[in-house]
Amino acid sequence: MAAKRFIDESDDQNPDQPNEKRRRISFASVIQEAVMVNSLKKLFMSLEPMLRKVVSEEVEGTLQRCSSSFTRSPSLRIQELEQSSLQLVFNKKLSLPIFTGSKIVDAETNASLQVLLVQTGGDHMVLTSLPHPIKLEIVVLDGDFPSNDRYIWTSEEFENKIVKERTGKRPLLAGDCLTVTLKDGVAPIGDIEFTDNSSWIRSRKFRIGAKVVPGSYQGLRIREAMTEAFVVKDHRGELYKKHHPPLLEDQVWRLEKIGKGGAFHKKLAAEGINTVQDFLKLSTVDPQKLRKILGVGMSEKMWEVAIKHARTCLLGNKRYVLRGATYTITFNPVCQVVDAIIDGQTFTLRDLSSIDRTYIKDLITKAYHEWHSLEEVVAISSDETPLLTQGNPNPFLIGSLLCLIKFKKLWNCD
Repeated sequence: MAAKRFIDESDDQNPDQPNEKRRRISFASVIQEAVMVNSLKKLFMSLEPMLRKVVSEEVEGTLQRCSSSFTRSPSLRIQELEQSSLQLVFNKKLSLPIFTGSKIVDAETNASLQVLLVQTGGDHMVLTSLPHPIKLEIVVLDGDFPSNDRYIWTSEEFENKIVKERTGKRPLLAGDCLTVTLKDGVAPIGDIEFTDNSSWIRSRKFRIGAKVVPGSYQGLRIREAMTEAFVVKDHRGELYKKHHPPLLEDQVWRLEKIGKGGAFHKKLAAEGINTVQDFLKLSTVDPQKLRKILGVGMSEKMWEVAIKHARTCLLGNKRYVLRGATYTITFNPVCQVVDAIIDGQTFTLRDLSSIDRTYIKDLITKAYHEWHSLEEVVAISSDETPLLTQGNPNPFLIGSLLCLIKFKKLWNCD
């Protein structure tokens, strides 16, 4: 009976079950909320680096904009560019190529460079009336400046592109006149030279610039001068420099595509072709033979470049005469016929087409092989009439010979 009452008593406790259920429901909700909080925390932790970066970039950008607007406002920059009506310029282009240790000169007269002060916006008139002399500094610039072919720049941009010497090297530009005086609109630059080549900078090119020395001038901004971009080569390369145009007496390796001591040079030397004149003479008499000497190593394109370069050579006024019993043939220095007297009849270059080509070709070949025994003459008129001389022509001798020729003609007429 007691046991039954125990069971019955336990059954009477049913009114307490809802509280236990509510306790269980509250515990589940707490667990769920904890899981959600943990998930949000992980989310925030994953977003934190990105948010920090965005905020940092925005703050930095804002500070830079404020700083630039404070130090150099757009209005000041525009004003500086607009007021650059005065400019320094180099009077002539440089003589290229440029080698280290060699004097830098202009391409027209091989004279030292000059800097001029001009008024832009018109005919670039040189300003000769200055209140007092202005000091200028000659500097080296990166060949990439100015970018995008701009012709307007600020002084700050110019300064940032000045190139200094490499660590442990001498000053990049050497000379007695790296600081010059602009007077009457002109500043002559003395002997200057590069001490290092330009292969170590990204553009592999330099420019020479000129700027006003701070404190030596008060007034409107004078825009800086700069030359065209150029390569500076090591002075050892000057020994192998090609000549444009080549000279007749130049060594044959001065021609394009023929390197000093190279395979082509050795092949030509083995055949007695040592100078540009030798090269041109054989190209006139027997171009196939010359081509064969150079061999298959010289492509057709290389051959064309070498021949074209050789033919820019200045021939001068020397002539060479081949005499025989029935002919007198006059040649220019590369064995081309200028005129001929055959069987007493004079033929100009135009008339030679009427003569047997084989006969003329044989005479040309004969002259080529006997070149050193030909008479050397100098043409004295545009029709290339030669005068036999020893050394330079003497005006008195020329006049006397002409008078003698006229007297002979009159004597024959009588």
